Amino acid sequence: MASSENAGEAALHGGGVDESGWADPATLSPEEASQELSRLAAALEQANIAYHTDDAPVISDAQYDALRRRNAALEEAFPALKREDSASDKVGAPAADGFGKIIHAQRMMSLANAFSDADVTEFDAGIRRYLGLPDDAPLFYTAEPKIDGLSLSLRYEGGVLVQAATRGDGAVGENVTANAKTIASIPHKLSGAPDILEVRGEVYMRHDDFAALNARQEQAGAKVFANPRNAAAGSLRQLDPGITAARTLHFFAYAWGELSAPLADTQSGAIKRLGALGFDVNPLTQICDSTAQMIAHYNRIAADRASLGYDIDGVVYKLDDLALQRRLGFRSTTPRWAIAHKFPAELAWTQLDGIDIQVGRTGALSPVARLAPVTVGGVVVSNATLHNEDYIAGRASDGSLIRGGRDIRIGDWVEVYRAGDVIPKIRDVDLARRPSNAVPFDFPVTCPECGSDAVREDGDSVRRCTGGLICPAQAVEKLRHFVGRAAFDIEGLGAKQVEYFFADASLPIREPADIFNLQARDRAQLTKLANRDGFGDTSARNLFQAIEDKREIPLNRLIFALGIRHVGEVAAADLARHFSTWDALVASIDAARPAARAHLDADAAEVAERAAAADAGRRARIKPVRDAAWQGVDPAAQAAWDALVGIEGIGASVAVSLVTTFQQEAERASIDRLVAQLQVQAVAAPPASDSPVAGKTVVFTGTLEKMTRAEAKARAEALGAKVAGSVSAKTDLLVAGPGAGSKATKAADLGIKVIDEDDWLSLIGDA
Repeated sequence: MASSENAGEAALHGGGVDESGWADPATLSPEEASQELSRLAAALEQANIAYHTDDAPVISDAQYDALRRRNAALEEAFPALKREDSASDKVGAPAADGFGKIIHAQRMMSLANAFSDADVTEFDAGIRRYLGLPDDAPLFYTAEPKIDGLSLSLRYEGGVLVQAATRGDGAVGENVTANAKTIASIPHKLSGAPDILEVRGEVYMRHDDFAALNARQEQAGAKVFANPRNAAAGSLRQLDPGITAARTLHFFAYAWGELSAPLADTQSGAIKRLGALGFDVNPLTQICDSTAQMIAHYNRIAADRASLGYDIDGVVYKLDDLALQRRLGFRSTTPRWAIAHKFPAELAWTQLDGIDIQVGRTGALSPVARLAPVTVGGVVVSNATLHNEDYIAGRASDGSLIRGGRDIRIGDWVEVYRAGDVIPKIRDVDLARRPSNAVPFDFPVTCPECGSDAVREDGDSVRRCTGGLICPAQAVEKLRHFVGRAAFDIEGLGAKQVEYFFADASLPIREPADIFNLQARDRAQLTKLANRDGFGDTSARNLFQAIEDKREIPLNRLIFALGIRHVGEVAAADLARHFSTWDALVASIDAARPAARAHLDADAAEVAERAAAADAGRRARIKPVRDAAWQGVDPAAQAAWDALVGIEGIGASVAVSLVTTFQQEAERASIDRLVAQLQVQAVAAPPASDSPVAGKTVVFTGTLEKMTRAEAKARAEALGAKVAGSVSAKTDLLVAGPGAGSKATKAADLGIKVIDEDDWLSLIGDA
């Protein structure tokens, strides 16, 4: 269990607050409770100053609320330990230096918080208990959006604005009169107002103004703001009113302080009066006659939150009857007649404006949601990950349903969530608000960067571009791989040099072939490589010579250097030993192309069948759908495919990568341009011998008891045999140990000779 100190520290430094990590107050000794209250006091004081004075929060609202609740719980369990500087008795933070101070004629209060429907019900029940009213007595409440901005008090005398003050610590605020007068929605003069009127409300910044401000700040190399609330607070609290005037701020009025005459008999009436005097009041304010109506209005506002154009973080309920408000009065820092029903800090609903496909450095196609901006957990969110095509379609990669099978479409209203500092994600879709013209998202099967096929291999939840070296999104990474130690290993052309030449406009390296004509292109330049920063005659000459030295390359190193998915050093060596020459390798890959397509179609059909079966509540029929995909495949292509996947260490995943890479027109052209400048060394076949297995294709299956599979393979190849991983018509001999399964059955069906390990050792003379 995490200690209380750790939980508080996590909150201070941006980690998640897990309230279950705090010890039950009943289990603490007075000394332990006192120590924890001391730590909480320091943490809350730091958070208050950062938020209210510095406009630079160090923890989220949710984390702050959690610390406040913990502090209150400890004070309730140990009332004698309540500190003089208790956060329960504080509102805001002291006014900052640099501004004049204003003493509020009436203290500016805070609000108690509700975090659940049950809290709202208890709020109503508590008022009834305090007033001695029965459960069925009619009570009316106003419900209005809780603006996420900076509290401001405006004092009018004789209808003229004489001062404006921030909340500060509730008793003393900062004099921001000159700045407040630059806000267009704050009247300088009122007609028909009480002689003394303190109007209270919230200064805020709209989303579009926030985006424009941050764009200007970024262009000027100045600080950008994390969210509109910080931007509004920072703009209002400028020592230079000219800066405030240059930033578009707005003001909603929702309360009052000192009055020389009442505004109305009800909260709703007083708000209407403020509107008539020329103040902006929130049009979403509604009168409710029950907690059910209050919660329903809360849910409606939450659903429309992203479309308001400004940030809110909850809904405020206030008892409408002002006479009853006066009877209820105040606690030390909050009124008994009002409460703020907060939204979950890490959740928000917004509209999905579009879906972009980003291509990563490994070729993965990643869908990204483009959202109407909404503040989630104190951060303005406009993008969210959509994981992969299955997630968009409402299913997991195994075909099971997620979100009840609800797919995600452009135009949908979606629920966005953040946890800590992770990338925002989409959790759910509101089908009731889906536009009538919304259509299922058609995930691309070609790369948006280079146009190459984007394939999804069996067992992989991600679709990947096969463009490789010609794909701009992958090019630099692929070039780094190409010049790596196990590939071409060109002296003087490492990762940094690759990045340099890739970005160079006059002497670029954008594909491997460019490396081998670099010297020829340099001769045509007015400014030679030798005269550039970082180079000289010797370094340029050495680089060109190192490139020349690598024109002759062994087949296995060339295969590996191409950076084909799944083709590592071992697979490249297996392919080189099997085919010996480049031409033989390419011919085999080309011949297997139709069968590779059928293999991919069979995989896709299986995924679709599993999803359909899950929807219908029946067993998936895998074999029929896979067999259907293979119908009509030319026998020669089938044989080429069987031979390719039958090479020891290769298999279907490597074979698909090879075929899809070589069938891309642009990628194939890039490879051909490279090979045209090389002398590819054939990998010599195992030396001819008079052994009985020379030239034979051998497959090992089952458990070998007298040698490892690697030893058996090496020994067979040393005797001139080819070792394959699967049985095909080209197999000459199957060596079957205990546990041999389908390979032995297939060999028997094809009439292939099958022997055990002892017979094998006897055959090769190792018995």
